[in-house]
Formats: sequence, C-alpha cells, structure tokens
Amino acid sequence: MKLRNVVIVTAAAGLALATGGWLLQRETEPGGGSVYQQARLFEDVLAHVADFYVDSIDERRLYQMAIDGMLDELHDPYSVFLKRDDFRALNEATTGNYGGLGIQIDVRDGWITVVAPLPETPAERAGIQSGDQIIALDGRSTEGWKNDQAVKELRGEPGSTVELKVRRVGVDQAIAFKLTRATIHIRSVQVSMMLDDKVGYVLLTPVSETSTQELTDAVSTLTQQGMKSLVLDLRGNPGGLLDQGVAVSDLFLDPGQEVVETRGRAPNTSRTYRDAKPQPWPHLPVVVLTNGGTASAAEIITGALQDHDRALVVGTPTFGKGLVQSLWQLTPETALKLTTARWFTPSGRTIQRRSKNEEDQLAQAEAAEVGRDTTKIDSTLVFHTDRGRVVLGGGGIRPDLFVAPDTFTTAERSFVRALGNKIPTYWDARTAYALEIKTAGRVKSPDFVVTSDMVDEVIRRLRARGVAVPDSVLPGAREVITQDLGYEIARYVFGRPAEVRRQRGEDRQVRAALSLARRAKTPQDLIALAAAQPTPASSRN
Repeated sequence: MKLRNVVIVTAAAGLALATGGWLLQRETEPGGGSVYQQARLFEDVLAHVADFYVDSIDERRLYQMAIDGMLDELHDPYSVFLKRDDFRALNEATTGNYGGLGIQIDVRDGWITVVAPLPETPAERAGIQSGDQIIALDGRSTEGWKNDQAVKELRGEPGSTVELKVRRVGVDQAIAFKLTRATIHIRSVQVSMMLDDKVGYVLLTPVSETSTQELTDAVSTLTQQGMKSLVLDLRGNPGGLLDQGVAVSDLFLDPGQEVVETRGRAPNTSRTYRDAKPQPWPHLPVVVLTNGGTASAAEIITGALQDHDRALVVGTPTFGKGLVQSLWQLTPETALKLTTARWFTPSGRTIQRRSKNEEDQLAQAEAAEVGRDTTKIDSTLVFHTDRGRVVLGGGGIRPDLFVAPDTFTTAERSFVRALGNKIPTYWDARTAYALEIKTAGRVKSPDFVVTSDMVDEVIRRLRARGVAVPDSVLPGAREVITQDLGYEIARYVFGRPAEVRRQRGEDRQVRAALSLARRAKTPQDLIALAAAQPTPASSRN
C-alpha cells in the first residue's frame, strides 16, 4: 500500500512539474514579447522570490543580485557594477588621490611596518620613519592586522585626525603621533633617475590623470642632467585612462600621427585619436620595457610607439587587453563600468588576446612571459610598422627584442623550497636585521656590499626561529639572501630610490635596454641595434 502511494505521489509530482512548466512556457515565452512584457516578467519573478523563497532575502539585495547576474552573463570581466569600495578604489587609481597619511606599509613580525613615508605628506612632516612599527591606532592594538585592514584604518576623510603609537628600533619607549589626514597624491612616475651618464630611466605606473605632466617633468629634468637616451619602464603597468594613454604617446609622436583607433557600436565610441602637438624630444632614443603585467592604456602607448618606429620595445609580451571601458556614476557611491569599444593600434592591430575566459587569458600571458607564447600565428594578424617591420596582433604587444626576466637558479629554488610556508618568517628576519643595521649606522653608501657575515647572521636568525636551512641548500640561500638583504637595507637606510637603483642594476631586462640605449644616437639606431642582436626568431616580431 505504501509503495502504491509513493508511485501515485511521484507520478502526480512529475505531472505537475511537466504541465506547470509547459503552461508557464505557453504563458511567458521568455524569448518573446515586448521589452515591457519582459520587464513585467522580471518584476513578477522577483516578487515571487521575495515572498516565497525558503530563505528571506531583502528585495534590495535581490535587485543587486540581478544586476550582477546580468553583467556576469556578458562573460566580460571588465564590465562590472562598482559598489562603494570598488568605486572608491577605481577613483584612487585613476586620479592618484586618496585621503590618508602618506605611508607605504607592509606586515612584518605581525606588526604594521612603515616601508617609507611619502614625500610632503602628514607622515613625513610628523617624522614617521622607514622601519617604524605602528603598534596602536586610536588606542587599538594593531597586532595581527592584515595589510588590507591597516590600509582601510589609516585612510579616511582629509581633515580627520588619527593617533598612532610607534615602536622604533633603538628607542626604548613607544612614540606617540597625532596626525591630520590630507589628500595624498600617488605619483604616476614612481622613479626617475639616471642609469649612467647618458641613459635616463623612468618607471611609469599606472596611467592616471597626472601621467603626462609627471612624465614631461621627469624627462625634462633628466635631459637637463645630460640624458641622451631614455628607458621607459611600463612593466607591471595595469593601464588606466584612455585619454592619458593618448597624451603620453603624444609626447613622442609628430602632429597628425595616429595614436589609437576605437571601434564601438554606440554613438561617439568609434574614433581615431591623433597627435596634435610637436614632440618636445624628437631625437631622443627611447626603449620601452614591457612584460605580462603591461596592460590596457600602457599597451596603447607601447603599440603606438612601436608602430611608428619611435621606440624599441624590449622584454616580454604584454597582457593583451584591447578593450575600452566607459564609466557611468549611477549614485554618489556606485558606478557602472562597461566595455563599449575595442581599440586598434595605428597599424590596425587589436592586441586583445583570444581566450575562453579571464583565467585562460592570464595563463596565456604568464606562458608568454617565460618564452612559451601559446598564441597561434594567424596570417590575417600580420601588420607592418611605418618602416615596414612586421608586427603581429591578437596576443598582446610582442616586443621587438625578447628578453626573459630574471629567474631563480636551481640552487636558489632549492632554498625557496626549503623555506616552504616559512617564507614570511624569512621576510621578518631579514627586515629586523636590516633595521638593526640602519640603527647602528653600519652602512654609509648606497653602493654598500652585503658581506658574508651579514648573510651568516640572517641564516642564524632563521634557524633560531625554527626554519630549517640544511647545509645542502646553503649555496642557493647565500645567493638569495645577499640580493634580498641588499635591497632591504638600501630601502630602510637610503630610501626607495636607492632600493630601485640597486634592483635595476641587477635586472636582466634593464641591463639589455641600457646596453642598447647607451650606443644609440637616434631612434633609428635602436631598431638597427636590436635587429643585430642574436635573439631566436621565435622570440621576436
């Protein structure tokens, strides 16, 4: 009897589902009807979910879920609805401005540690120093705080106050600071310096509202210092504003030359951008450094200068983001970022990578970074620069001269593997020792040498903290520690520019760019010098 009842119930349920579904399809026909009928259908579905779904969900949350779902169905990771924190982060990235104290921080030994105070900020004016540990904020201990939490707490509305308690190596008592937050500007030109007596170097990231002016000032200053050639480092530059990408390109192009073309469906989204002003340094040889982190507006700059044979591109293929996003602020705290066009370089290339999804695109870029470019060569994607050089589209901007980044040797990898999940402990030991060296005044010049005794001390401290450093990995350990400790001491004793100078001196891609730039007298010289390099054909355009 029970079995018979189960069969009847099962059959009735199946019939109800089948007939209900069929009746619903007859009534609604989801793909048909006017847009008003579809809107009414959506409202009906939302009302039923709000009233009858097994779990209670606020109707405002349902609308938010519907927005996210609609944008997700576009299968475009760049089209998103920006909520308050995301919108604020985008504004900070594009304007370079935020409310805060002007401190670069990192987590060391469980405490928020000052990497460097930014110039002309409340932190610098108050006397905050590199290596200071922020142990309390407004009376609350910061022990165990993560980086994101610390950044959120330190930032705030300009004019608001915050009290910090700082522990400083060599000072017995904690130091108290009362600071007033201000509008902090994150510079787009991160570093500007001479690599030698002839070659200047500028690190530009991201492409923000002030990029063109900052780059103009930096190049002009370096020219006054005797610069004859420029290395423009766009590695790791995620891009930013289209108009600033165009304006930066203008600095190195002639009036009338095309910078980029955008093609979209909506009115005013299809447009050709051309240079409007004479370039201030027409005879300056320029090497552009790129890698898999060079994206978007940074690729516009790279593509324009390569297509017009104005700069030599050195490094590894770029990320391959050839899409334009438009931004609509919908409320004071939210906005819609929507892909509205594709962009094309002056030769007609689109560098948007063909990929199944964002993960696939990232995997392609990472493979290209180490010389395993998986992008299939398509004869329809072959283009030519102004001087007839072949360039390829569809897979990021490929460099004129492929130079792989520095990688760990076998011995160095053995040390890193031995560290395992104790890598943060290695960072902590290294930083603590660097700060002690700073306090003791043991190094006097940015060109200091990391001695064997210094390396031995870091190894001793690692072992004292329970990190296994077997004798078998000591050769690799010594190489890694020598380099890392050199950077760390340079940063805390002499500042960020000294650290960058030391890093760039050991950077394979920078050394390759410097070798070419030092010998070039004209932009055309660079192209000829690169063509004579013994680089495998598969690694070059």
